[in-house]
Amino acid sequence: MKNFDYIRPTTIPDALAAAAEPGSAYLAGGTNLLDLMKGGVTSPDRVVDISRLPELNRIERLADGGLRIGALVRNADLAHDPEFARSYPAVAEALLSGASAQLRNAATVGGNLLQRTRCSYFYDTASACNKREPGAGCDALGGENRLHAVLGWSDACIATHPSDFCVPLVALDAVVEIEGKKGRRHVTLEEFHRLPGQTPQRENGLEPGDLIVGVRLPAEAASFSANARYLKVRERTSYAFAVVSAAAALVVEGGKIRQARLALGGVAAKPWRARSAEAVLLGADADETSFVRAADAALADASPSGDNAFKIELTRRIVVRALMSALAGTPGRLPALPASPFSSIPGVRHDA
Repeated sequence: MKNFDYIRPTTIPDALAAAAEPGSAYLAGGTNLLDLMKGGVTSPDRVVDISRLPELNRIERLADGGLRIGALVRNADLAHDPEFARSYPAVAEALLSGASAQLRNAATVGGNLLQRTRCSYFYDTASACNKREPGAGCDALGGENRLHAVLGWSDACIATHPSDFCVPLVALDAVVEIEGKKGRRHVTLEEFHRLPGQTPQRENGLEPGDLIVGVRLPAEAASFSANARYLKVRERTSYAFAVVSAAAALVVEGGKIRQARLALGGVAAKPWRARSAEAVLLGADADETSFVRAADAALADASPSGDNAFKIELTRRIVVRALMSALAGTPGRLPALPASPFSSIPGVRHDA
């Protein structure tokens, strides 16, 4: 690891001023950045430690019924907040399915949004990676790629986004609050992350020096609390990133689906909002037949990026399973194995 300057600002304006210098990187929980620095994947000249900024560590209920989560709120604290878990159960379940308890105690909400891909070629500095070094090529295209993207990939990059947390967030229309040199702006999470195209090094909508200060969930997001689940298939139940995942949320009245939200993880370079599937579900019967049609719509544009055609069928099945779980109802308590298909905690059926 090369030498770097270390700065700990006490206010957001001071943090922005410090990070305006080229070669700067923000440090919050450090659960991803420090690994990247140790491996030589990234080598900042200046580390700006924002972990002590008090205005970024609060969970606030808003007057309009929405929720604002400060960027420095720890993943574990958010998931275990009783009111949050009741109102946004799929988000809490996703948080508790990610990493280990030790990492969840350190990792932050803002940092979770900015996780870098876990593609092994990105982490191997001897391999060609356009995301790490634009123009270098993509060794994953002809390499070990069974866990890579099946949606939205390009010949420049086939990596996937690793976050669990972001999948139900994008389904629930979460908004990212960003502070920058031009002031504060709000960007939907769906627009925040970018597909690779020919510029895979541009992973999100941040400009140099920008700081994520919070995430907002609209009031409507809580209306799905009775029928919302996150389901994740992983190669081992603990401490593993998703092979594929799905967040499903429904409002059911009289056996018909009045509202539906669906997002996928582990399939693309960003959390994938399956809007075509939501359109299929709207007004349809709340049954497995409708869910199969929705899964087909969600994966209509999917294609293998290598030795990973199995992920398309696996995702199709996990979509149906997630929707069936959501229809069965949110469990009265979070499962001991959050988001696992092997969980035996039953849901509580809600049908107005």
